[in-house]
Amino acid sequence: MHPSDDPQRSSYESVRRWRLWALGLLLLALVWLFVNRFDVGVYDPDAVPRAITPRGELAQDEQTTIELFRNASPSVVYITTVALRPDRYSLNMFEIPQGTGSGFVWDDEGHIITNFHVIQGASAARVTLADHTTWEARLAGAAPDQDLAMLYINAPSHRLRPIAVGTSTGLQVGQKVFAIGNPFGLDQTLTTGIISALGREITSVTGRTITGVIQTDAAINPGNSGGPLLDSASRLIGVNTAIYSPSGSSAGIGFAVPVDTVNRVVPQLLRHGRVVRPGIGARLADDDTARRLGLSGVLVLDVIESGAAEAAGLHGTGRDAQGRLVLGDVIVSVETHPVASLNDFHDALAAFEVGATVQVTFIRNAQRRSMPVTLQALP
Repeated sequence: MHPSDDPQRSSYESVRRWRLWALGLLLLALVWLFVNRFDVGVYDPDAVPRAITPRGELAQDEQTTIELFRNASPSVVYITTVALRPDRYSLNMFEIPQGTGSGFVWDDEGHIITNFHVIQGASAARVTLADHTTWEARLAGAAPDQDLAMLYINAPSHRLRPIAVGTSTGLQVGQKVFAIGNPFGLDQTLTTGIISALGREITSVTGRTITGVIQTDAAINPGNSGGPLLDSASRLIGVNTAIYSPSGSSAGIGFAVPVDTVNRVVPQLLRHGRVVRPGIGARLADDDTARRLGLSGVLVLDVIESGAAEAAGLHGTGRDAQGRLVLGDVIVSVETHPVASLNDFHDALAAFEVGATVQVTFIRNAQRRSMPVTLQALP
C-alpha cells in the first residue's frame, strides 16, 4: 500500500499542517500588535520640544549657598602626593602616586594649609589651584600633633585667593556649615550640613589628643581631608580632618580641627617651621609608672639644670641616704586645668605661649602646694 493511502499518516500530516498555519497566524498577529503598539506616532515630522515651565527666582537659601561657593571655592586647592621608589634594574628613582587631598590658600605669598596626614610619608606634592594651574610644592612646616601642615608654592599673588578666616569661638550646635574639597579626586565639590556637636576629641597621627574638635554631618569623603569647613558667611571655621566610619566612607559623622587652633599654629609654622611647644624644664614619668606608684597626676622625675622647674623650686625624684626612693612633686593642675595624665599636662600647656607664667599645683609630702613657673621652649 502506498504511504499516501495510509489513513493514519494522512491524518497526522493534516494536523501538522494545521499547527504550522496556526503558528504562522499567531506570529503575524504578534508582529501586527508590536508595530501598532510601538510605532504609531513615532515618526511625527512636526514634533518639537515641550515648552519649558518658568521656575521663578531661586529660594533665598539657595542663592546664599551659591554665593558662598563662588566666594570660597577660589581659595580651595587640590593636592596630589607622590612617593619616590628605586627602579629594580637601575639606580634611577621613579614616582608613584600616593594619594590626594584638599587644602586652602592661607595668604598671597603662596602658603597652603592642609592636614599633616595628607602629605605624611610623601616625597613630593603638587598643588592645583582653582584656575587649574598646577604648582610644585615644598613642605614649609608641620604640626603633626594637631594634624596640620603648611605647603609653599611659588605662584604669583594674582593667582592666589586667601580664604576668609573666622573663629571657632561661639559656634553653636545646629548652625549651618559648608565643606569644600576634592573627594575621590573630584575637584571643587560642595557639601552642606550642620554642626552636630562641639568639643569633641580625636587622636592625631602622633597619638596626641586634638581637643575642641567640631563634629558635622556634612559629607566628608576620602579626599576631603585638609579642605575648609565654612560658616554661612564664607569664613573658615575648621579644617576637615577625619571621618568616623567602619567602611571609610561618609556616614554622617565628620570632624574638623577648629580654626582657632589653626590660627594659633600657623604663625609658629611661618616663624619656625614647627610648633614650639612650651615646657617646664623637667623630665616627667610616663603614665604607667605613675599608676604603678599609685599616683594620680604627673610625677617629676628630675629637673633640668638652669631650667624653669629648677628656678621655680620644683623637686625631682631621688633616693635618700639609705637608698630609699623619694618621690618628686606630683603635678595635679596647671592654672585651672586639672592634670591626671601626661596628655592632660601637655594639653594644659598648649593653651599658653613660651614665656608665659602659669600657676602649677602639685603634691609634695602629701601636701598640696602651688607656685608660678615661667614656661620655656621644649627642644
